[in-house]
Amino acid sequence: MPVVDPTPSELALGHMPMAQGAAGDSASPAAIRRLSHALSDKKGANLKAQKKAIESLKAAVASIRVGDYDAGARRALAILQVDEQNGLAWHVLAICREKAGHLSEALNAYDAALRVLPEDANIAHDLARLAQRLGHLEIAEKLLRKFLAVEPGHIEGTNNLACVLRDQKRYQEAIDTLRDLIQIEQTNPTLWNTLGTVLSDQGQMKESLTFFDESLRLDPAFAKARYNRANALQPLGQAEQALEDLNAALPGAETPYENAMMRMAKAMTLMGMGRLKEGFDTYEVRLDPEMPEAMHVVVDCPRWDPTTEDLTGKRLLVVGEQGIADEMVFGGCLPDVIEAVGPTGKVFIAVEARLVDLYQRSFPTAVVGSHRAVRIEGRLTRYCPFMEEIGEQEGKADHWVPMASLCAVYRQDLSDFPDRDGYLVPDPEKVARWKSELEALGPGLKIGLHWKSLVLTGVRARYFSSFERWKPVLTAPGCVMVNLQCGDVTEDLAAAEAAGVKIWTPPMNLKDDLDDLAALSNALDLVIGPGIAGTNMAAASGARTWLVHAPDDWHLVGTDRYPFYPRVRTFATGGFDGWPRAIAEIRAALEEEV
Repeated sequence: MPVVDPTPSELALGHMPMAQGAAGDSASPAAIRRLSHALSDKKGANLKAQKKAIESLKAAVASIRVGDYDAGARRALAILQVDEQNGLAWHVLAICREKAGHLSEALNAYDAALRVLPEDANIAHDLARLAQRLGHLEIAEKLLRKFLAVEPGHIEGTNNLACVLRDQKRYQEAIDTLRDLIQIEQTNPTLWNTLGTVLSDQGQMKESLTFFDESLRLDPAFAKARYNRANALQPLGQAEQALEDLNAALPGAETPYENAMMRMAKAMTLMGMGRLKEGFDTYEVRLDPEMPEAMHVVVDCPRWDPTTEDLTGKRLLVVGEQGIADEMVFGGCLPDVIEAVGPTGKVFIAVEARLVDLYQRSFPTAVVGSHRAVRIEGRLTRYCPFMEEIGEQEGKADHWVPMASLCAVYRQDLSDFPDRDGYLVPDPEKVARWKSELEALGPGLKIGLHWKSLVLTGVRARYFSSFERWKPVLTAPGCVMVNLQCGDVTEDLAAAEAAGVKIWTPPMNLKDDLDDLAALSNALDLVIGPGIAGTNMAAASGARTWLVHAPDDWHLVGTDRYPFYPRVRTFATGGFDGWPRAIAEIRAALEEEV
């Protein structure tokens, strides 16, 4: 199985979950009726030979109707063991595996069904919807166009094509696709809702409300539109109204996946409002298998229940999750849990492999090792191989806990956040070496700069500014700019140099040499950037850090600062179009520093 290279998630950056626009359900009553009709239409000379398979398929469809997807899958598989070319059996199996959450198997089964029944447009539509959910956007687009060639003007198909175009940032094409059909279907709430998501995806929250409101006027019970309106209201500073919409939307969630996404939005809204205990408890939904990036941990011990298990003297494994930024944010609870187990207990910490040295130095009484992630059935599965070696030598852990879940225990109120520069300890020898390197650059404040995430697909792009907008910061007098941005930034640096701005790039791998990056961040006079992995590492390791935050960043937990890093200075964009204002404020602050 391939090892997964961790990439930042929306949750890692404090962003609200994605907009809900895709329509349709492979196991909806209409879909089941279509399957039933297809089985009833099975006629011909070999009907007798097919009779047993048809009756089994009818029983499988009946299982789907009552939500017994495992039974439906067993019946479909029994048929396929006899006849691998039974396209309806593949279709039924695909629906059952999708509804049971086995998305990788479902994808393969839909593909097999379409190969046997290439003219069945409904299979293409179901497969497209699943491909979109799994992020295979080009495949989804091809399948939807195939479906619409057979069913032109189909509302769900057209709507879903617009969603796929939106997710590819082809916003004008998505708008044109929706506008053409809305002119015919003016009273369809689904189309108005998706049009709203195209605008909100670009950060045009205020403008998107018009379309969500229209969708809800047409159908006040439309949960998707209410959920999307909540996600637009929250960054506009209307958290209470957003929470009302989320609570109203939850009972109307059409699928377990939608329900999980809505609960995640509720968790982030609550945390953003400063309702920490309630928010962190709700945040457990991040581990729900229905969440696209939910983590499943395979360890040889039970999960710790803080309501029944005292940690004193226990051996506890803490498993990092999501991305590097999260391991910085939630790792702030590690001193609390080490104190809780006491001198007679032991804490084991599983983090991203590039962070092991930094964490082991910071927590010398703990044992730190790396976790390993693989995809099994499309689900992120995390192992801790180092714990097997420890178990052989001195016994296994008593319990394990996801790192973020520590917040529900140790960060229930703002007063629970320690007032400190950072909790991680950079290598002092490396800090001294980088200070020497920086002194060689000449006089001036040495400013480390991050400006974007390594991943800028889909909605993530609205949380970052173009490099060109950073010019006022780059040209601040008395400052020497240092590139801390990982990834290929050749074009950005060349553009800066052409404009007469020199940015020094340190001789290191900015993506992988994270122990060096933490040391360099502390050797600099200041680190500036949005809330990504690099700036979180700087803040967590005690470097002087200025963070630019989006209007819906829950990490502020109802304040105007980052309680996770209380010494960090924050700059608010005030909106997804507010980057020029935030950068102007940073420039003014730099001039004061000089």
